Amino acid sequence: MALTQNRLTAGVRGWLRRNANARFARFMGVSAVALATSLTVLGVCDGVLHLTSVPAALFSQIGGALVSYVLSRWAWERKGKPDVLRETIPFWVVFGVATVISALATKLGYFMARSMHLHAVKQVLFVEVIYLLANIATFLMRFVIFHYVLFADRTAVADRTAGARDTAIRPDIPATGTYSPRPAEAPEAAAPNVAAMASATK
Repeated sequence: MALTQNRLTAGVRGWLRRNANARFARFMGVSAVALATSLTVLGVCDGVLHLTSVPAALFSQIGGALVSYVLSRWAWERKGKPDVLRETIPFWVVFGVATVISALATKLGYFMARSMHLHAVKQVLFVEVIYLLANIATFLMRFVIFHYVLFADRTAVADRTAGARDTAIRPDIPATGTYSPRPAEAPEAAAPNVAAMASATK
């Protein structure tokens, strides 16, 4: 039983590692585009519109989140109408948590910039650096939630789990889950009847 569970766990973990590497590379590109969008909106809100920290962080997060949502569906190969309960609502819950973290980081950046008597371009750049650090901190958190919860391929994981279970129970079954029984061995040729041969020669 323990051997079966170990093989099953190893099979699922191996599949997740291989699949996660490709998703992680795509998500890095998605996050880079979303972050560039957020920083651009933040710079406009701070340097041009002169908004306070909370509205600036909120607008920048909304801009980045919209880009992230569209591109994240592409990264995890989601097509068609999104599932509201399993995809849309959880995404915006994650967005809400990230917004709180970014708002606190932006407020801290505003406070530190004022205490350091930074103005104009220097203030904008300083605030954006703090905002960038906060987004880097939430990057891994968002990837784990997106990959293993939000955009998890439940069907593929279930198929892989079933295949690993069958392989553990019947080692002669290939990993793909297909099984062809061994051909029946041909019966050995019957031994010659020595007594009959002897009587025939008489």
